[in-house]
Amino acid sequence: MPGMYGERASRVRDAVLWWSTSPGSGAAERRVLPDGCMDVIWADGVLLVAGPDTAAHVVTDRPGARYVGLRFGPGTGPMVFGVPAHELRDRRVPLADLWQGAEARRLTERAGEAADSGRCLGAVLEEEAARRLGAAPRPVDAALVGAVMEGVRAGLPVAQIAAGAGIGERRLHRRCLEAFGYGPRTLGRILRMNRAVDLARGGTPFATVAAVAGYADQAHLSREVRSLTGVTLGALIG
Repeated sequence: MPGMYGERASRVRDAVLWWSTSPGSGAAERRVLPDGCMDVIWADGVLLVAGPDTAAHVVTDRPGARYVGLRFGPGTGPMVFGVPAHELRDRRVPLADLWQGAEARRLTERAGEAADSGRCLGAVLEEEAARRLGAAPRPVDAALVGAVMEGVRAGLPVAQIAAGAGIGERRLHRRCLEAFGYGPRTLGRILRMNRAVDLARGGTPFATVAAVAGYADQAHLSREVRSLTGVTLGALIG
C-alpha cells in the first residue's frame, strides 16, 4: 500500500491539521523541509514536539506508521508549548518533557482514546492548542511577528525591518529567536526556499523560479536549496 498524506486548515488560528501513513511494506524515507513552523505529532502512541528546523530533517518510517499532527505557523508554537522556539530548534522531544505535571499525560490519554475509538484525534489536539493559546501567559508579539514575516518575504534588509518595528537589530534578533527559533536572515532564507519549491512543484521553470522568488540567478537558487535541504531542487520535486 502506498503512503498517504492529507491536511486541512485547522480551527486553531494559524495552524494546519495533517495526517500521514507510510507505505505498508519496506522502510519509507521522508525529507521534512524547514519552514519556520513547530508541530505537535501523535506517533505510535506518543505525543512529540517538532521544533523549527534549520535544514531538512530526514525521517525513516516503519512500514504502515500512522501520524496525526498540528502544525503551527511561525511565531505561534512558543505560545502553545510554553518555551522559546530556539530551545527546540532542530529537535524532536516528547511533549511530556515540556509540560509540567499531568497535562501531557492527560492529553496523551485523550488522544489515545480518540485513536482507538475511531474518533477525530485531530480535534483533541486542536482543542488543547486553542485552550493554551487562550491562556498563554506571555503571548508572542503578534504585530512584531507579522512585521518580520512581511519584511523577510519582501526581502527587506534586517536594519529596515528593525526600524519599522521600532526596535534595534539586536533586540529584533532576540525576539526572532524566541518566536521563530532563528534570526530574521535565516527565516528569510527558509521562507524563500519554500516559495521556490512550491513554484517548481507547480511546473514553473527553474530559471523563472529563481527570478520570481528573489534569487540572484538559477545557480544561487540551486546552492540555497541544496544547503537547506541536502538535495537538488530537481530531486525534491521529482
